[in-house]
Amino acid sequence: MTRTSPRAAAPRLALALAATSALVAAQLVGAVPAGADDDPSVPPGTEPTAAAPVQVDANDPDLKLPEGATLAAAKVLDIKQVVEDQSGDERREDTNADVKFALQAEVLFGKDSAKLGAEAKARIGGIADEIRNQHATQIRVFGFTDDLGSSAHGDVLSKQRANAVQDVLDQELNDSGVTFEVRGYGEQYPISSNATEEGRKKNRRVEVSFPRSDN
Repeated sequence: MTRTSPRAAAPRLALALAATSALVAAQLVGAVPAGADDDPSVPPGTEPTAAAPVQVDANDPDLKLPEGATLAAAKVLDIKQVVEDQSGDERREDTNADVKFALQAEVLFGKDSAKLGAEAKARIGGIADEIRNQHATQIRVFGFTDDLGSSAHGDVLSKQRANAVQDVLDQELNDSGVTFEVRGYGEQYPISSNATEEGRKKNRRVEVSFPRSDN
């Protein structure tokens, strides 16, 4: 992890750092598209929303465009930094606008359970520390499962787990100015393949996300 907290159960070892950044000031309409986006889909309302900071004059005579081509709207591709601990139990994603923690369900809960143990609460306490550091007041807590069992059961269990994490965050933050959005998405929005146990383990998770501070 890129932060240090006295409540952390063990030192974090950064295993993966993936960053993608680009400012697309101009694109040719009708050009051959790049390869398909391999990123998993995300829950509605959590898509990157960065706006292009540079205005481009589509009529600028210095622009070199094929005859008949026009400019598409300028946009910013979100910068993403990903840090995962050695075991893969905890993952942090930082973008231009948000911070997101993903904790695997096995770290927090027993099988088919929504009860948190002491170690799990300590990990959540570390996330609360970062929320305070970022001065965030709007917190999303989303629960997810794999695709084993019925979809209805997954929906209920993922919401119960999200509620349990939110309860601890609320107690730790103890701030009436903080609001929460809590949802259970069940098997929707997997981040890995459900064809293997390794992939299913990644999909069984609770995510906590909040806006990044401008400071």
